[in-house]
Amino acid sequence: MAISHKFDIAKQLSTVAQGEVKLMITQCCIHSLYLAGKSQQPAVDLAKTFERRKCNHRDAIDPDDCLKDVVGEANKHRYVIVTQSQPLRNHLRRIPATPIIHINRSVMVLEPPSDATLRAKLLAEEKSLHASGSDLTLVQATAPKEEPKKKKKGPKGPNPLSVKKKKTQPTPPKAKTSDNGKNSSKGAELGKRKREEDDDHDDVGGDHAGTTDGAGTTGEAKKKRKRRRKAKQTSEPDDMATPATSA
Repeated sequence: MAISHKFDIAKQLSTVAQGEVKLMITQCCIHSLYLAGKSQQPAVDLAKTFERRKCNHRDAIDPDDCLKDVVGEANKHRYVIVTQSQPLRNHLRRIPATPIIHINRSVMVLEPPSDATLRAKLLAEEKSLHASGSDLTLVQATAPKEEPKKKKKGPKGPNPLSVKKKKTQPTPPKAKTSDNGKNSSKGAELGKRKREEDDDHDDVGGDHAGTTDGAGTTGEAKKKRKRRRKAKQTSEPDDMATPATSA
C-alpha cells in the first residue's frame, strides 16, 4: 500500500506516532512478500531497510500468526503494529495497550483505544486509589527522590587577619587661653578670698586660745578685738576727710 500510494512510510509513521520511530519487520513477513512475485520487488527492497525482529520461527508461517506470537498476551515490549490485515487487527484489539495503525485511502490512521485498553486503564486507576500500605511503600520506593537544592554561595570577603588596620589620626592639642586680663582678675579674686579666710581663721584661733587659758585671757582677747574695731572705724573717716581739707 505504501509503494502503490508513493509516500514515505517512515516520515508518515513518525508524524502519526508524534515522535521518533524504529521500523521493524519479521522474517516471516518478508518471506510472504517474496512469495508475491516480482511485482512486489519494490516492497521487498523497502522491507530490507527495516530492522529484523527475531520471531524464532524456523519455518516461515503466516504473517498474522507471526505477529500474534511476537505481541503475545500483554505486549510487554510495547510494539505499535502497522498492518492492513483486518483479522489481525480484530485480534490485537483484545490486547490492552496495543496501538494499531493502518492505511485508509492513502492516509495513515491511528486507531482509537480499544475497549480492552480502556478497561485496563480504569482498573489501574482504581487500584492506585485503593492502594494498601504495602503498595504505597513500593510506589514511594520506586519513585525518584528529589535531590535537595544546593544553596548558592555568594562572594567571600577578605580574611580579617590579612587586612591592614586603618591608621587613626592623632587628635590636635587644645589651644591654651591667652586672655591675660581674665587670668589676672581671677588671681586677684582668689588672693582676696584667701586673705579673708586667714583673718577669720586668726579670729577663731584667738577664741579657742582664750577658752583654754581661762577667764582672764578671754577678757584680754575681747579687749584687743574692740581696739582693732575702733582703730578701723577712726581711720576710715580720717581718710575720707583728707581730700576735702586739701581741696
